[in-house]
Amino acid sequence: MLAEQIFLSVLAAAVTVQAYGFGGSGWDAAYGRAKAALNKLNQTEKVGIVTGVKWMGGPCVGNTYKPSSIDYPSLCLQDSPLGVRFANPVTAFPAGINAGATWDRSLINARGAAMGAEAKGLGVNVQLGPVAGPLGKNPNSGRIWEGFSNDPYLSGVAMEETIAGMQGSGVQACAKHYIGNEQEHNRETISSNIDDRTLHELYVWPFMNAVKANVASVMCSYNKVNGSWSCENDALLNGLLKTELGFPGYIMSDWNAQHTTVNSANSGLDMTMPGSDFNNPPGSIYWGPNLEAAVANGSVPQSRLDDMVTRILASWHLVGQDEGYPPVAFSSWNGGKANVDVTGDHKSVVRAVARDSTVLLKNDNNALPLRKPKSLAIIGQDATVNPAGPNACSDRGCDTGTLAMGWGSGTAQFPYIVGPLDAIQSQAAADGTNITTSTTDDTTAAASAAASAGTAIVFINSDSGEGYITVEGNAGDRNNLDPWHNGNELVQAVAAANKNVIVVVHSVGPVILETILAQPNVKAIVWPGLPGQESGNALVDVLYGSTSPSGKLPYTIAKQFSDYGTTWTTSLVDDFTEGLFIDYRHFDENNITPRYEFGYGLSYTTFKYSDLDVNVQARPGAAEGPIVPGGVKELFDTVGTVTVTVQNSGKVAGAEVAQLYIGLPDSAPSTPPKQLRGFQKLHLAPGQREGATFELTRRDISYWDVQQQKWVVPSGTFKVYVGSSSRDIREQGSFRI
Repeated sequence: MLAEQIFLSVLAAAVTVQAYGFGGSGWDAAYGRAKAALNKLNQTEKVGIVTGVKWMGGPCVGNTYKPSSIDYPSLCLQDSPLGVRFANPVTAFPAGINAGATWDRSLINARGAAMGAEAKGLGVNVQLGPVAGPLGKNPNSGRIWEGFSNDPYLSGVAMEETIAGMQGSGVQACAKHYIGNEQEHNRETISSNIDDRTLHELYVWPFMNAVKANVASVMCSYNKVNGSWSCENDALLNGLLKTELGFPGYIMSDWNAQHTTVNSANSGLDMTMPGSDFNNPPGSIYWGPNLEAAVANGSVPQSRLDDMVTRILASWHLVGQDEGYPPVAFSSWNGGKANVDVTGDHKSVVRAVARDSTVLLKNDNNALPLRKPKSLAIIGQDATVNPAGPNACSDRGCDTGTLAMGWGSGTAQFPYIVGPLDAIQSQAAADGTNITTSTTDDTTAAASAAASAGTAIVFINSDSGEGYITVEGNAGDRNNLDPWHNGNELVQAVAAANKNVIVVVHSVGPVILETILAQPNVKAIVWPGLPGQESGNALVDVLYGSTSPSGKLPYTIAKQFSDYGTTWTTSLVDDFTEGLFIDYRHFDENNITPRYEFGYGLSYTTFKYSDLDVNVQARPGAAEGPIVPGGVKELFDTVGTVTVTVQNSGKVAGAEVAQLYIGLPDSAPSTPPKQLRGFQKLHLAPGQREGATFELTRRDISYWDVQQQKWVVPSGTFKVYVGSSSRDIREQGSFRI
């Protein structure tokens, strides 16, 4: 009886969503086809569609059973959020965190479209990405590089654009990991205890964007949330995702994140992966025959099984996989060699994302761009490709050579990688520049090389990844925020021997740079993050000035680790006591000066802001009305605009990311001083002026009212901040509601 009551509440929500046509998003027609197909299936086939065949039971990391009654395949589900894992040749795209650092909607969309095209070409039905969890409350969390930013607004926009690109190419996207999967240590046992307001305003926010973008599937995470497993948490799955957000697609488990047969089904899980434990012990299959038996004895309603199947079939129809979809062209288990080449000209997308995500942190005395220098010293292991090959370590689980992606299941095979040294040597040959190298991290050799050149470029890095691999004592999450391989000492040695030092940092996330910045001979710091296979070429574009750097930090770089106020825990409980105050929200609330703030990034030109105009009008109070994919329809209504004029006041072409931050009135309790609520990247010639327009939605000026259980626009004076970063505010205004 309880199971039937749970399902009826979800069904009522689904009916509400369908009654309003899913917001005119294409789900209506997909559901019509899915329901027609459902009527042709027998019970065993229905169960097969929702159950994985077992680990390594098919060519992909996840596969479902193929029914015979309808024309529907064994579904192929495959990592990763930066390319197709376990297959080759594929493109190794820049990581999600780099896509976020571009702050460029069109480029993020293009990256998603190219990834989707490769997945489809290989016969992958569901690409397991993009990533909104971990959001990145902990700066040393192992997998933050798979996502886009620890700001929910920036992450949400990137989720929406990536999903639109991927699904526009025909592959089903999978928004993951839902939710609270903020560290690798104890990820399969820890309980993320998150208060309701924080859950909504930070961690659910980008998933709202994903659902609004009609994402086909959502992956629930390993951890518990408030004491209940994420993949069988009725409040999170049935309540929040399917009812409050009106999610019409299906929820799949992370691999082996399911713990029961009946409770997982009745709590809203729609597909189990991979269908068995990795080592296939007896009794490890929760669904399959066990689910069929549970439906037969009434512990899982027939209507719940039918709903699972309908959601999965509808998602398949939604993206057009019912017509001419390619067969799987590779096997994950025999080297992954594909019988087709799907890479096309995607390296151009890689180079553009890598180039436009590179952040220039410091540039004293115009040390950059380089202009045909007479001599250069290239120093550090990170300047070169791993001598054993870029794919020498399984799932990229080592830090040898230049860092272009982290490690774990969120990786792909490099078809090649252009190392920084290789690209610089090509440019140097054209310029007649003499190159001296020291491509170990030995400080004595580094100092010797540096002393022989007019300029020294030092390469350092910091790596992390998924917790099933430990690299140099780091079990997924980073142990600290220092550069790896004694990077501080390497820079110190070079700076003692050369008066013109440039430091290049390849990193998964923030690194403490104070030791490096204390060296007066360090004139410039360049931050390419995790740039993918075109690493060196993109770096040369920026170092030599063929493109002015335009990347902006998608997180804050602090002066010391403790300034963040958060880190991963060895406990089995994380109470998320920081609440809403992570990253720049925490720094602002506590008046902590960062080293480089969220949204920061220099250019080779300068920009002036002027003519701020604020025109916002909204009804105070709670958002009301029908549910569409993403939530209450009214939340996504435009309530006004903020505009500003930006002028390139320098001498070279460049791109500026104008950023809008909103401060809520005092009537909204315990709210961060300001929060990102808009951005626009403007490409401007010298002297050119252009307007940036930020459209504000009702959601953008709301907070989650726990008592009302609704998004509420508070009354009072809203503060408007527009500028070049979260701290570099150029124009201020306000509006009243």
